Amino acid sequence: MNLITKTVIAGTAILALLGSSFALSSGTGQASTCTTNTIDPDAAGKAAAVSGYQGAQLTNAAHIMNAATALGLDTAGQTIGVMTAMGESSLRILDHGDTAGPDSRGLFQQRDNWGTLAQRMDPEQSATLFFTKLKTITGWEQLAPSLAAHKVQNNADPDHYTRYYQSAAAVVQALATTSGGPGCTVSDDKLELAQNLVKAADEGRLRGLTPDHIEEIRWIAQGQSVPDCDIDVRILQIITIALDTFGKIGVSDINRKCTGQILGGGTKSSHWINGGGGAVDFYSLAGTPTTGADGNAIRLIGALDPVVAAKARIGQKQCRSKIGVELAPEHFTEFSDTCNHLHVDVAYTSVAGLHD
Repeated sequence: MNLITKTVIAGTAILALLGSSFALSSGTGQASTCTTNTIDPDAAGKAAAVSGYQGAQLTNAAHIMNAATALGLDTAGQTIGVMTAMGESSLRILDHGDTAGPDSRGLFQQRDNWGTLAQRMDPEQSATLFFTKLKTITGWEQLAPSLAAHKVQNNADPDHYTRYYQSAAAVVQALATTSGGPGCTVSDDKLELAQNLVKAADEGRLRGLTPDHIEEIRWIAQGQSVPDCDIDVRILQIITIALDTFGKIGVSDINRKCTGQILGGGTKSSHWINGGGGAVDFYSLAGTPTTGADGNAIRLIGALDPVVAAKARIGQKQCRSKIGVELAPEHFTEFSDTCNHLHVDVAYTSVAGLHD
């Protein structure tokens, strides 16, 4: 099983794939600012029940989320941790094991070789043990969540945790929302955004292909107004969110009217209409080629869906369907496109900002 086979991702579940939650703001002097806050476990325990989990269970979930944050992991990691603890202990600190593991203890049912009894019975320390091992697994971010957890837990069924994923996603999102979890604010100042992206390009974190559409961003950053080479500020925001999420990205197409490329939809393409620059194609995320259906692509869709306006579009629908991934985005409209990139466009939306 690769990615999330035969799983529908909807509502709060898609949000769990975010690196952070994003909000839009007016110019701040910075293209984006991010904060990573800890969750107050006491406040979490007093929060309303989420997917049937409440009280001490939510307190334990908060400890798991904080352990992930302390190790530099994002919401995707937090969700995997909470999901695993749901599947092992129903988010309860168990003082007993089972037939397969009589010495298993705690939220993650960790055996003696994991650590001391005190560590395994402490919610944050046991979560730290879990995440420390997760970080040693190469490419865990691109695995199906249950498979990533399986590689840590070494349990019998690699798909065991899948049934808990949506509940874990809901819990993580609820606690992040009510307790001041991680978040990023993205400027709507076109010059700020372009200058920040040019800096990333100069550092090798934002790359283009041939023809190089990064030049269009450079002109904006320099204050130039080049005919038919503009970029919608929302596309600059989307590229900024992708860069903040992955640290290193590749962009193949933005304004095709500027470069004269007649590809795909031709002059009716969202890369061309209305002067061009209403779409962006990502060919790589986190330095890895994207098909629009891989884990990084799903994570980016999750980051963008809450902030785009209705009628914004996301491509590669058939690429995801082909491997059993069906999304149910709140704002994006999905369509089919070639499986060698991830297409995002705002050209058909009726509002000026990302969100209506």
